[in-house]
Amino acid sequence: MLAKVQSYALSGLEGVAVTVETDISKGMPSYDMVGLPDAAVKESKERVRSAVKNSALEFPIHKITVNFAPASIRKEGSAFDLPVAISLLKANGSLEAETDGYVFLGELALNGDLRGVTGVLPVVISARDKGFTKFVLPYENRKEASFVQGVEIYACKTLKEVVNHLTGIATIAPVPTQSFTKSKNEKSTAYDLAYVKGQKIAKRALEVAVAGGHNVLFVGPPGSGKTMLARAIPSVLPDMRFDEALEITKIHSVAGTLGEEGIVTARPFRTPHHTATTVSLCGGGNKAVHPGEISLAHGGVLFLDELPEYKRSTLESLRQPLEDGVITISRSAGTVTYPARFVLCASMNPCPCGHYGSLKRQCSCSPNDIRKYRAKISGPLLDRIDIQVEVDGVEYDDLVSTKTEESSAQVKARTDKARAIQRERFQDSTVSSNAEMGEKEMREYCALDEECENILRDAFDRLHLSARARARILKVARTIADLDFSERILPEHLYEAISYRTYGSER
Repeated sequence: MLAKVQSYALSGLEGVAVTVETDISKGMPSYDMVGLPDAAVKESKERVRSAVKNSALEFPIHKITVNFAPASIRKEGSAFDLPVAISLLKANGSLEAETDGYVFLGELALNGDLRGVTGVLPVVISARDKGFTKFVLPYENRKEASFVQGVEIYACKTLKEVVNHLTGIATIAPVPTQSFTKSKNEKSTAYDLAYVKGQKIAKRALEVAVAGGHNVLFVGPPGSGKTMLARAIPSVLPDMRFDEALEITKIHSVAGTLGEEGIVTARPFRTPHHTATTVSLCGGGNKAVHPGEISLAHGGVLFLDELPEYKRSTLESLRQPLEDGVITISRSAGTVTYPARFVLCASMNPCPCGHYGSLKRQCSCSPNDIRKYRAKISGPLLDRIDIQVEVDGVEYDDLVSTKTEESSAQVKARTDKARAIQRERFQDSTVSSNAEMGEKEMREYCALDEECENILRDAFDRLHLSARARARILKVARTIADLDFSERILPEHLYEAISYRTYGSER
């Protein structure tokens, strides 16, 4: 007897429909799986066998063939355990129930319990867009799937519960659909700009970076507050919209890093150690192609502390994602594209000893040592960092001063207004911030009068800027104008934007 059950596989962040077909026929007892299954799928044979028996259900002792169609797509992971078990029970005649319109996902324990799987949210969204409205999922994945509108989610704890629900013996009520609630990033409570003494220029640069979604680099001696400034960024990031939260959650669902809430409610702030490999940063793997740190930072911030300590090849892998906002990973298992639009925040010392250019301490490095140290950061990568700020140590009187510094809440109020201006400006396009503008948007929104054009031309020649640097200066100037509620880019906006490019011109 032949039975078919619908399930789904993942290709990047997109779900691919997979029909699980089970045929039971007379002959020598055997249990074969075809359709390009990986090792985890093949191992489901023993999990399904034990789960069925321990759920007091009949496991057939005949010739069993399970096919995963289409056979041209590689099937990975343990999420096919449940659809294999249901199709097997239907083919055996142990389950007489209508399963058309259902999508089944879940891993089975040997005792018949259902265990949670990764990638549920992108699967549910993709299947819903293809017309499926009913989903049988593990109880652990209920919150993640409950944010999808227009579907019925049946969260089950055991295989027996699934069978009883399908046969009508004990039906399960659908999981109530949840509404998205914004949450404050926990990291923003520990690091507030009010705790950062002095560093007015660096704080201003941070504000401009967040307001326009620009990349920022802090260069200064140890202990000058670079890391503290960077860790305060989550406290001023704009709140997420529901569509942004869903896109970010899809990435974390595939990576298996979702929390108990089932959805990402605060913008990511990823801080990989400088020993991180290229694969861990970009994503990939020997078999399955998983998202890396730059995709997990999508919609948020990727903070690279002590930038020159990272491997050069690892840093160079950032160049294409910083330009395109996506990363395409090609492996033997296939090619996958993940979103990777994030704000890059980096910090570094100006030299090996850390005191070159400092007004507080004398540098002990030779000119050759300084050149070699700075050469670890390539020109093309540095050219993609919009804002480059040199910071120095803080005076003791500033550290012990009781003067109230501007809080993150005050800065966030201004950046939120600037972001609102940008949302209205780009409402009819796919661009969401000034940093994402292409040539078309720049011609329309970054037009300069003759005075500003002369200022930029002089800076271009004097600082030996590239065409990319000119474009990024214009984008930063547009953000500064937004913070001033100015429709046009004025000379003072341009001068400030140019001042954030002086570090790279020294190379």
